[in-house]
Amino acid sequence: MKIYRFVVVLCLFFLSCDQKSKAEKAIEEIPVDIKVERFDKVFFETKPQDLAKVKKQYPFFFPAGNDDNVWLKKMQDPLWKEVYTEVEKKYSDFEPVREEFNNLFKHVKYYFPETKTPKVITVIGEMDYTAKAIYADSLVIVALELYLGKEHKFYEFPNYMKENFEERQIMPDVVSSFSYRNIPAFPDKNLLSQMIFEGKQLYAKDLLLPDYSDAEKMGYTPEQIKWCQENESYMWRFFIESEMLYSEDPKLNTRFIAPAPFSKFYLEIDNDSPGRVGAWIGWQMVRSYMKNNNSVTLPELLKTNAKEIFEKSKYKPKK
Repeated sequence: MKIYRFVVVLCLFFLSCDQKSKAEKAIEEIPVDIKVERFDKVFFETKPQDLAKVKKQYPFFFPAGNDDNVWLKKMQDPLWKEVYTEVEKKYSDFEPVREEFNNLFKHVKYYFPETKTPKVITVIGEMDYTAKAIYADSLVIVALELYLGKEHKFYEFPNYMKENFEERQIMPDVVSSFSYRNIPAFPDKNLLSQMIFEGKQLYAKDLLLPDYSDAEKMGYTPEQIKWCQENESYMWRFFIESEMLYSEDPKLNTRFIAPAPFSKFYLEIDNDSPGRVGAWIGWQMVRSYMKNNNSVTLPELLKTNAKEIFEKSKYKPKK
């Protein structure tokens, strides 16, 4: 009997590998050629007398109402020039990142065939960590000053933020922006809905970034992923026993969903926990739902309401 079970498991393993390889082979054949424009390079290497040419080429980066002196001052400011120098030092060859974009949007076109292939434009912004990478239909805007590496001298951010200022986070950030635009807003504001909303965009990374680790998809360290796995059952029991799942208390978002140095159970485990554990639990729910409802497509998943996902997920953490 044990031998029979082993053979069945082995067959299922190779079947799943074969299915995966078929999907990946189909994805590899999708023609995608991402165009990259280095606006940061154009702007900071343009002579002041040629500013008008840059404004004509990139009008969306020059909002009306700002005097040209604002841009001329920025072009010549030593601090901004230093930021550009550091960006250029790291990204003088952008081809490896462009290849990552090609691979990502092959996957996007496979799961979302109607999606336009966007143009990627790199910029140097105001160190706004909430807008590191923005997907907007035909454009992807990447603020390169926020991907210089967590140890860079420019960063005066908390450590939990700096962890994600790495080149390897560009693609996960783009997928987050893409997913948020494709997940409809639902009227429910309870914690469960927020968890599953976040879980959807994380599951999108499972399919769109299959070569990335769970830590990279989540923006965690490997140790933080391990902590969540080891404490999954305990966290779930805490949410159930505290009757939090259907609570609309806005503080729960801050405690368990929003980026933070740690989650706030108001217990001793807070010191060891990573932030956003509610999003991680939501991810496991969505994974369980897709495992038990394998005919559902990724676009269909994003449009499914949280209540249905939760009920059909049969989610039950291992003790």
